Amino acid sequence: MIVLKAAQDKVLGALQAVAGIVERRHTLPILANVLIRKTGSQLEFTTSDLEIQVRTSAEFDGDAGNFSTTVGARKLIDILRSMPADQVVSLSAAASKLTLQGGKSRFTLQSLPADDFPLVQETADFGPSFSVPQKTLKALINQVHFAMAVHDIRYYLNGILFVAEGKSLTLVATDGHRLALAQATLEEDMPKQEVILPRKTVLELMRLLKDEKDGADAPIEMRFAGNQAKFSFSGMEFVTKLVEGKFPDYNRVIPKNHKHHVILGRTTLLSSLQRAAILTSEKFKAVRLSFEPGVLRIASSNAEQEEAKEEIEIDYDAELIEIGFNVTYLMDALSNNSHDMVRIELHDSNSSALFTVPEMPGFKYVVMPMRI
Repeated sequence: MIVLKAAQDKVLGALQAVAGIVERRHTLPILANVLIRKTGSQLEFTTSDLEIQVRTSAEFDGDAGNFSTTVGARKLIDILRSMPADQVVSLSAAASKLTLQGGKSRFTLQSLPADDFPLVQETADFGPSFSVPQKTLKALINQVHFAMAVHDIRYYLNGILFVAEGKSLTLVATDGHRLALAQATLEEDMPKQEVILPRKTVLELMRLLKDEKDGADAPIEMRFAGNQAKFSFSGMEFVTKLVEGKFPDYNRVIPKNHKHHVILGRTTLLSSLQRAAILTSEKFKAVRLSFEPGVLRIASSNAEQEEAKEEIEIDYDAELIEIGFNVTYLMDALSNNSHDMVRIELHDSNSSALFTVPEMPGFKYVVMPMRI
């Protein structure tokens, strides 16, 4: 049976969309496979890692009839990648094998039964759905993802908090040393829903969501339940388990009424920090920022007693504040932003600093100081 017949780029695109979550090595060998389900000319490709399930569908030529099987996702993609983009390829099934043909090339692959593929059981109690343009969600994730913890024993920090309430969608990430928050407006009022998306889910969404160039205004529909979230966009369906646990009260972390503030160019500050970072020690990554009337001085040093010093002219006429930061935390926030200006609010040398962007009122970034 000819399961599909189409141009290489169309088949490869559909497979690459679902293959991001597939691990090459897995305790369950079938999880390295993609589930292919044919209904007439409609083909569904599904992958799963038991926590996340991604599905996409497309129309392909091929024999009439229904069929389903599973085959190694990475192998299939690697073979397709090696073929010309405009080449017509076909996938045919016989016994327990699939044969991929294109031009004078022929590859026979072992398959495993579709019935053995462990699909994620979708919950029945999803809350009301809501949607935003894909570019909006991608921008929100870009503004906060770098503040997620990595392998923290406080497992609820290894992801992003999504809060839909009223006409607001808020994303928050923190690793205990810094906190990033970004907000967007929803079209309709929503009852409060709060979920924590795992780190792997967040990174996969970033990969799949369309950005400014390509269909960015197309919506992504979201639905949340007690233990699952579901996203539908661009012919794809994305179901993920959630991180259980209580996320910290982010409103208490964000400082209010800091008495001093400075507004300066984002790229100027980022360039100075990148240069100063070259001479920080690998372990501490510390820089000292001195806010003085008319000037911001940035200094770093390392164990070899090497030093870097930078100066930026600023509009500031208050008391001297010397404060230390992990330079990576500052560069992360500045490099994941594209606006011209950044506002820094300070209280004293021992209090956290608040970074905001005048052109983007929904963004807040809190950084704890470092002792130097």
